[in-house]
Amino acid sequence: MKLHLIMRTNVYTLTSTHSIQDAIDLMEQKSIRHIPIIDHDDNVIGIISDRDIRDVRPSILTQKTDESVFLKPISSIMASPVLTAHEDDDVQETAKLFYQHRIGCLPITANGRIIGIISESDILYSLTALLGADRPTSVIEVCVQNYPGMLADVATIFKQAGVNIVSAVAYPSQKVNYHMLSFRVQTIDPRKVIQKLADSGYDVYGPSLPSIGGER
Repeated sequence: MKLHLIMRTNVYTLTSTHSIQDAIDLMEQKSIRHIPIIDHDDNVIGIISDRDIRDVRPSILTQKTDESVFLKPISSIMASPVLTAHEDDDVQETAKLFYQHRIGCLPITANGRIIGIISESDILYSLTALLGADRPTSVIEVCVQNYPGMLADVATIFKQAGVNIVSAVAYPSQKVNYHMLSFRVQTIDPRKVIQKLADSGYDVYGPSLPSIGGER
């Protein structure tokens, strides 16, 4: 899945000469948490978050509030340079950027100009949709030896049982030279395919079943 399928194109921006109060007002009016800062050519030169705003707000324990702090330009608190992405970047690779850099949003640019934005919640929802977890499904996990074609061999059993695979993910098993295959399948009653997998000699884990055949 590419970012252009999930990015929001209605992006609220400010310039570096806007004040911190302008940013506060915009965040409150539009219920947003991040504001890209652009120059007059729509190039992204910085970004601020609601956390940046909280950092400059006076403490509630402070007796006197210096209102002049809110008149300072955004450039005094914005983060720069800014990590950006392209609309044709892959969602899964972009999710890695969110994790590695601990960011809450990512501006989408083309030739340096902002054309969209995605947030951490946008990424999480898209990954949920990619895995099929946003629809009625069941998860079946199968422990298999790590060899070429292992996925195809197990998928054949699902086909024979007439069960459609929505998504499949592989991760290492605790058993040496074994992998866990996690299948999300389009059925709420997977007992038939679970039994077929077990009859074929696989260790199977499914809804309401701790395991059939062995350990992970």
